[in-house]
Formats: sequence, C-alpha cells, structure tokens
Amino acid sequence: MEKEKKKPVIDVREIIASLWKKKWLFVKVWCIVLVLSALWIFPQPRYYTAEVSLAPETAGTEVGGGLAGIAAQFGFNLGGSGNDAFYPVLYPELFSSPAFLVSLWDIQVETLDGETKCDYYTYLKNQKKNPYTVPFKAVKRWVRSLFVTKKQTGTGVGASAFQLSEDDYGLMMTMQEKIICKNDKKTDVTTIVVEAQDPLVCALMADSVRSRLQKFLIDYRTSKARLDLAYYQALSDSAFTEYQISMKLYNDYCDTHKNIIQQSSQSQKDVLASDLEMKKTTYQAYQAQVQAMRSKVQEKTPAFTTLKSATVPVKPDGPKRVIFILAMLFLSTIVTGVCVCKKMLPAEI
Repeated sequence: MEKEKKKPVIDVREIIASLWKKKWLFVKVWCIVLVLSALWIFPQPRYYTAEVSLAPETAGTEVGGGLAGIAAQFGFNLGGSGNDAFYPVLYPELFSSPAFLVSLWDIQVETLDGETKCDYYTYLKNQKKNPYTVPFKAVKRWVRSLFVTKKQTGTGVGASAFQLSEDDYGLMMTMQEKIICKNDKKTDVTTIVVEAQDPLVCALMADSVRSRLQKFLIDYRTSKARLDLAYYQALSDSAFTEYQISMKLYNDYCDTHKNIIQQSSQSQKDVLASDLEMKKTTYQAYQAQVQAMRSKVQEKTPAFTTLKSATVPVKPDGPKRVIFILAMLFLSTIVTGVCVCKKMLPAEI
C-alpha cells in the first residue's frame, strides 16, 4: 500500500512574521507610490457635473394607456405604442448622433470667473490638460504623422456633420463622454448629465442641451402638421389673390356698366358675380383649413415637465484624489505582500 502524500501546509504565523520583517520594504514602497500617485493625480484638472431631469409627454398615450401603466409596474415600457416613432427610450441614441452633437457647438458659454466668453466648440478646444500627458500625446501625434500624409484641421462652428475633419471628429467623440443622456424605462424620466471643467459652463450647457432636445422633439412631432399648414397656407394665399382679381373685375365691370340695361351686359355681370362668389367660397374653405392646421400644430406640440433644473455645482465631482492615492497604496501593499510571500509558499501549491 502506497504511502499517502502529505498535503502542503501554509503556516500563517510564519507568513505574518516574514511580512513584519519586511516592514521597511513596505514603508519604502508606500513612500514611492504616494509620491508618484500625488504627482500624477494632483495636476489632473478638476471637473464639475450638472444634471437636468425632465418628463416628456409621449404621443399615443391614450392608446393602450391602461396596459402601459400595468406594464410599467413590472419594469416594462410600452412607450413605443401609437404612431410616434421617436419615444423617450430612444433619446440617448440621439446624443450619439453626429448631427445633434455638432449642432451644440454654437452654444455660447461663460466661465464662472468671467474671463472666457465663447462658443462651446472653442471652449472644448482650450480645455486644461495634465502636463504629464503632453509628451505621450506628442509621441502619439508623431507616430500618426508617419502614416497620415496630411492632417485635417478643424473647421469649427458650422462644420458639416456629414464630413468632419480629424480634429472635429475627435472633439465630437470627447463630447459623447461629457454629455450623457439617460432614460428610466419605468418612469420615462430623461436625465441629461453634462461634465465640464468650469461649474458655470456645465450648468449652462445642461440647460442649453435640454432646450435643444425639446426643440428637436417639438420639430419632430409637429413636422407633418407644419408641412400641412404651409401647404394650405400657400393654397389660401393663392385663392385670396384670385379672389382679389375676381373682385376687381366685377367692380370694374359694374362701374363701367351702370346705366346699361342690355341682357348681354346683365349676363356678363352674373357670370362675374358667380365667379366672385366661387372664389370667395374657395378662399374661405382654405382659410378654415389653415385654422384647423394651426390647431393641429398646437395639438401635436409636446409638453415637458422639468423635474430637476440645472444649477451651478458648488463642489467638483472629480478627480477623487484621496481615493485614488488610497487605492494605489492598497494595490501596492497587495502586490508587495504577494512578492514577499511567494518564496515562502510550498512548491506544490
């Protein structure tokens, strides 16, 4: 019968004693990590966040409203019911659209100290950066220049989202990280979060983005009704012009044939009067359609309830310098401890 192999045993007391013997090694590692972490994290620019929450009115709420309410209690959203193809769940997708992001570049912003007043595009181009990342970015640009024959410079405000330059595309990708839209599927509450290095800028941008989102949704919901209004308005204007021409012909004929009692003259007068009445009826009908379309535009215009308005933040949201340094110290402690104890562990483990 073969002898049973002895299982390797780890002596915890021996490990603790070995770690205690290496206490000065830990102190040295902590000092180095503390200095390096502080040198890295303290030059990082502070940033602030502002938040706006709104509850938009959804189209088609009268259709299946009871079923939608029951489904919402179980975490399901039936907001896509009805004829509306753009409901709150899709709002975050809009914030990844180049056309929408580029349209935000012309928003005028101002820093809290009042030293900078410019559009959002210019503000993003002049953001503060960590000086320690400058050499790495310079090397990155040099490497890219070896493969790119000609660098495309940014065109700024008014650029076409269809064909962005290299600089503008990079700026747009930065905006996707700084302007975030979230939607609660249970309540349909839409939250817009904006990050900026200045507290006033992030509050101004949060409120402006909310306004742009509302304008986009109003234009989308009322687009068909506004086209119908423009169509009937054009018909009404044309009918009014024809009505005025017919009225002038009738009045001129009556003025020039006052004392003429011939039957042919009376017949011509009746024809002009009939044409005038027809043009008047047509004009009145188109005017009624115009008024109906104006009411339709108002009916289709969605209402928004602002649950949380933008405010200028008092404290920065990051970077969390103390937490970062403590995390680095903790990680260095784990790594150093593993390296110290690695020689003590049995080879079978």
